[in-house]
Amino acid sequence: MTGMLAEIENLRISFPTEDGGWHQAVRGVSFSLGREKLGIVGESGSGKSLSGRALLGVLPDYARVEADKLAFDGFDLLTASRRQRRHLRGGRLGMVLQDPKFSLNPVMTAGAQIVEAIRIGNRRISKAEARKAALEILESLHIRSPELVFDRYPHELSGGMGQRVMIAMMVVREPDLLVADEPTSALDVTVQIQVLAILDQLIERRRMGLIFISHDLQLVSRFCDRVIVMYAGRIVETLDAKRLHEATHPYTKGLLACLPVIDGPLTPLPTLDRQAAWSQPS
Repeated sequence: MTGMLAEIENLRISFPTEDGGWHQAVRGVSFSLGREKLGIVGESGSGKSLSGRALLGVLPDYARVEADKLAFDGFDLLTASRRQRRHLRGGRLGMVLQDPKFSLNPVMTAGAQIVEAIRIGNRRISKAEARKAALEILESLHIRSPELVFDRYPHELSGGMGQRVMIAMMVVREPDLLVADEPTSALDVTVQIQVLAILDQLIERRRMGLIFISHDLQLVSRFCDRVIVMYAGRIVETLDAKRLHEATHPYTKGLLACLPVIDGPLTPLPTLDRQAAWSQPS
């Protein structure tokens, strides 16, 4: 045990371009994560999801991933084989993706996919026991008719219901580190709070780590311990979630200024005045 679950130093992720060159989408990202809740925020295309996917090893083969260090609990992920990465992924490492339409298997029922997630790490558990565990996790996610959802196919589920099935598939294995990419984006506010409470309980009980990727600054500031702010593939600021209002970088301050205030003035919200220097190394 190193004391740190994840250690990333100078992570670079590039993709091939049509002219034969390379576009660097993540440029020199460095951060470490203990058994805590770390939020990563930023606009679409800032590199948030790519950084999380690099840690789990689920980027496409044509992506070029380079880093001075990419480790999980002291294990070098840069030199790990595909088999070793698969063994970690879904077991000690889990990921909840943003859109269930592209993540759930369309030809398997929701329940069968949760049962598969349970039994893949423990073949000694019977199908009946796995079914019972799957129904319990669905019920814990405040699904009123877990038996009904268990037997439905993904296309028969709403977006929010599908997202809860994805969360169930990941948390039922109780991983040491969970990467959650917009896990509550399709849920209404009431269910969102319930799901976050369940994740919080799991983190406390298992002493696991969480990387929470989101566009919602207010949600991240309430739920996470620390916040990383990304812009154009770089980290521009890292601060304590409770001190987010004390941000000093103009990009973070600009994002906060764009948030609507219920009792605020009836004037147009400000827009970000982006500067080229933000995307340059500090």
